Amino acid sequence: MSNFLRQMAETSSARAEAAQASFTDDELDRPAYPLRLGAFDLIAEIKNRSPAEGELAVGAGSRIERAKRYVQGGAAAISVLTEPERFDGDLTHLEEVVNAVAGENVPVMRKDFLVDPIQILEAKSCGASGVLLIAAMLDDRLLASMLDCAFEHGLFVLLESFGELELERTVHLLQRIKYREKAQQNKLLVGVNTRDLRTLVVQPSRLRQFGPLLPAGVTCVAESGLHTADDAANVVGWGYRMALVGTALMRADDPAGLISDMLQAGRAV
Repeated sequence: MSNFLRQMAETSSARAEAAQASFTDDELDRPAYPLRLGAFDLIAEIKNRSPAEGELAVGAGSRIERAKRYVQGGAAAISVLTEPERFDGDLTHLEEVVNAVAGENVPVMRKDFLVDPIQILEAKSCGASGVLLIAAMLDDRLLASMLDCAFEHGLFVLLESFGELELERTVHLLQRIKYREKAQQNKLLVGVNTRDLRTLVVQPSRLRQFGPLLPAGVTCVAESGLHTADDAANVVGWGYRMALVGTALMRADDPAGLISDMLQAGRAV
């Protein structure tokens, strides 16, 4: 595990220890919307700050307006950063976005450095329909426990890899029938993040490099470093059927237009 992920795991563990210990039936019964996917789709991200890019957004109004524009552009899901130390995130941001797109049946995903099942229950209680899990932060037993908790509560999972070894672990995990079935139902997505965790610099070439290693028959997600419609077309050619786009959309004056252009380019391939 890189120093960055180790630091994130430590602060996340502290947050988990301080988390609400129990949740009401009403909180855990909030609707979880399924992913509705076509030939190529996009998860559009909302984040206040990036450790590499600096400040990206300020205030609830900005988040809510951007979430609505993401829906207008055709995003299949919205990702919300809730990590507070390096991304200026908060669980309230997740709930704000869930409420902003209520009635649109668009799933909202909690993106964070999750290390404890209680954090999945937190996400569910805020109205999330999915969570991101980072393979490098979780040993096999804890990963299985986190996956099972998410699926038990109707959430989809984006399982993220930063390197070849983690991607191999994910491929091995998919040999288990119950997880393979979840992947085939688009409840378990396989993500590849191109960020170098030592320098936090994006290395887009990794998407092409890892293309031959992607598991067949499941939805694979290209993460980090996608900025244009051409980028979307390229990743489709390398075996990805979704992209997670954050900084480019947060910087865009017309995020709905950029989403539409990326979807059109990816689906044309």
